[in-house]
Amino acid sequence: MLTIAVIGAGVVGSAIAYELTAQPDYNVIVFDQNPPDQWHATGAALGILIVGLSRRRKGRNFCLRQASLQRYESLIPELEALIQRQIPYNRQGILELCFNAADWQQWQDLAQADQGIFLELLPPDQVGQHYPMVAGATSCTGSLLQGGIFCRSDRQVDPLSLTQGLREGAQLRGAQFHYNQTVTHFSQREQTITHLHTLNEVYPIDAIVLAAGLGTTALSQTLGQSLPLQPVLGQALCLGSDRPHGPISPVIQGEDVHIVPIHPGQFWVGATLEFNPDPQPDSSSGLLDPCQPVADPDCLRKVYEQAIALCPSLESTKILYTWQGLRPRPQNQGAPVIQAVASYTNAWWATGHYRNGILLAPITALRICDLLVTALLANSNKI
Repeated sequence: MLTIAVIGAGVVGSAIAYELTAQPDYNVIVFDQNPPDQWHATGAALGILIVGLSRRRKGRNFCLRQASLQRYESLIPELEALIQRQIPYNRQGILELCFNAADWQQWQDLAQADQGIFLELLPPDQVGQHYPMVAGATSCTGSLLQGGIFCRSDRQVDPLSLTQGLREGAQLRGAQFHYNQTVTHFSQREQTITHLHTLNEVYPIDAIVLAAGLGTTALSQTLGQSLPLQPVLGQALCLGSDRPHGPISPVIQGEDVHIVPIHPGQFWVGATLEFNPDPQPDSSSGLLDPCQPVADPDCLRKVYEQAIALCPSLESTKILYTWQGLRPRPQNQGAPVIQAVASYTNAWWATGHYRNGILLAPITALRICDLLVTALLANSNKI
């Protein structure tokens, strides 16, 4: 029995733990320095799974998106059957409202391209007819609505319900979760990590996966590596109404604002994108200072105002609550980081997902499992 340690119990680490427990010869243990009800990047997310409405249809990131959404379609029913409860998963698609003429032309070109993704394009006069919630939609910038693009195959999932379900599913399949446990350093023999150290315990391990989001930067230094991650703040809010707005509708987005129906009378709206306003280069590395940005209430106000402009029917709602979280954005390389840790035979990165942690968690877990299983099998054959 091989012991695999996963550091980080957010959506990515929990997905990895869940997939690893499908291997009968693995003992999976997960460490997180936070309590189980404290969220960071996972808590900042709205759970929007955009593939068809991605205008970049080539490259690594788009391939990851496609593969991850495909896994979602089997993962959700699989997980629900295992944990015996539903995970909120909106299959009503996503509607994009376009206010830019050049973007509208690009959408027309994409809709005509045969890429296996069906997009329904609606002229301005038909958008409100098909989707009454956005009748009279405008832009805060004064731009006129060019049309709507609907992708039925895109999805939305509740991030916290998903993560809790992955944790519970992994535990039912034998994984152990250790919360409030800070990993301090590692012991190694040549290029192999042999032990994981917390403040109070030492654990012998056969492999590790570093999926601790922003916490991965400090862990990288204990391994003699450098993986700088920049914290990017996201704020969101929940709107509620005493009058139900009918059945659950598609997710609506436009002008960098997303409106997610979660109940007939409630909607998530977000999310802001806030950086450290004055980052200073570190004199030793030349990289940006990773100081956390401070939430700007004006940014959230603008998101709220744009949401009302997109969906005038939301004007009668009230703000029920707001929340925020930090996303890890890699510096000097693309997001996400899914690869072996240089100079080690049994360590892997699974971090730096930036704004796509929920979307890419399933494919990250599958890729890590493939890399880990292949490497451990090769190492065992050398013995």
